[in-house]
Amino acid sequence: MGHSQIHRASEKPNLDWEAALTQYENVMASESEAVKVKATIKLAHLSKNAPENILNSAIPFIAKHLEDNPTSNSSQSMRGAAAYCLRCISCQGDGTLAAAVGHSGALESLLRSLPHSSGCFRKILVKCVWSIVTFDQTSRVIIARNGGLEVIIGMFDSVFDGTRRYLLEILSAMALLREVRKALISLRGLPFLVQAARFGCMASRERACQAIGLLAITKRGRRMLVELGVVPVLIELLREGDYVTKLVAGNSLGVVSAHVTYIRPLAQAGAIPLFAELLQWPDPIGKEIAEDVFCLLAVAEANAVVISDHLVRILKEGDSGGKAAAADVLWDLSSYKYSISVVQNSGAIPVLVDLLHDGNDEVREKVSGAIAQLSYNETDRVALADAGAIQRLIGLLQDELEEVKDNVTEALLNFSEDPLYCTRVSEAVSTPAFQNLQERMIHIRAAERQSVRSLHQMGINQFTGDPDLL
Repeated sequence: MGHSQIHRASEKPNLDWEAALTQYENVMASESEAVKVKATIKLAHLSKNAPENILNSAIPFIAKHLEDNPTSNSSQSMRGAAAYCLRCISCQGDGTLAAAVGHSGALESLLRSLPHSSGCFRKILVKCVWSIVTFDQTSRVIIARNGGLEVIIGMFDSVFDGTRRYLLEILSAMALLREVRKALISLRGLPFLVQAARFGCMASRERACQAIGLLAITKRGRRMLVELGVVPVLIELLREGDYVTKLVAGNSLGVVSAHVTYIRPLAQAGAIPLFAELLQWPDPIGKEIAEDVFCLLAVAEANAVVISDHLVRILKEGDSGGKAAAADVLWDLSSYKYSISVVQNSGAIPVLVDLLHDGNDEVREKVSGAIAQLSYNETDRVALADAGAIQRLIGLLQDELEEVKDNVTEALLNFSEDPLYCTRVSEAVSTPAFQNLQERMIHIRAAERQSVRSLHQMGINQFTGDPDLL
């Protein structure tokens, strides 16, 4: 694309782009390096307006000029201009052009040049790689299988300027590949992945956070990440991240908390109030993550006390979705060995009893389930009875929801077997309707009575449909 064509391109939107491309190809084939550099930089500036097919056709000619001997300084200007232009092209469109650049041989040339680069030239090369892997997932595989991970990690020891941020974002993108995650530990790249979760754009930090969650599944990976200070980094993302990042950070923290060693440090870092907030989100995934993490953290009784206080507050002040989620967590916590003192001291029982007549179906289901679980303990039965639970439970035998009636039946059966309360519930439990409910409930919950309610499966792969992430 000659100077006259480029000048007209900036003035005429109806430029003959095919003719301009032909002229650019001629320039790249025959003109001096200075002219080639100037034409390539002009093309980079025009890439926002050029048709995609024109840019796609120009990519091979540009990429060819990255193939020079990377140790030769004489062609550095041309290679820098080519890298700059390919970076601009990669940022256009829906990722198709980035894929074309990635598969043009440019990435391999860039990787050969990076170890020998410095200063502004190095920054141009790094930003070109960054743009390609940011907009095209398949290019990440090309980098990984051509020694790119080793090159990127090797540069961290000598790069401390603004270029470092781009290296971190490249690493976060690559870490979504399983083969890269496997290599990160052996290449001592985990500290840089933790840095990638702390610095850079939010999308990149989210990718790093997701990779951290996947690495933390293994005992070794979890231990190394915690030692590298990953907990406060994830807490920061859960506090300050955007909507999706909060979910990913919450999920990754849940994976880290799956080992008893890290339960207390996680709570001490301030996780509980943040998950209480997540529990009140309208998004069901957020609620599920918060419920899972609370059930894990509550293994430590001191954590359970703090969690219960938050749950009671949500039961009193939250919306219907928050109340249902809080009651569901209390349902789980009620089966823990220390639940008697924790649940009672939190003041949860009177609040739960009051919510038995809530107008929301899910709230009644979860609240009645929690009360049914509490009713297995003698001390809790006393607290429930004192709060007026028995009459409310009897009134719910006519509820429209079968789940509610099953929970109520379970609770009333426990009261009927207690000498203190058998008379108060005898009339209700002797009716044919109750007998039918009892039989149905026994069939449905026979298995549940033999074990503690299982925790929800952690949703490691619920944020992506990419099987390579697993």
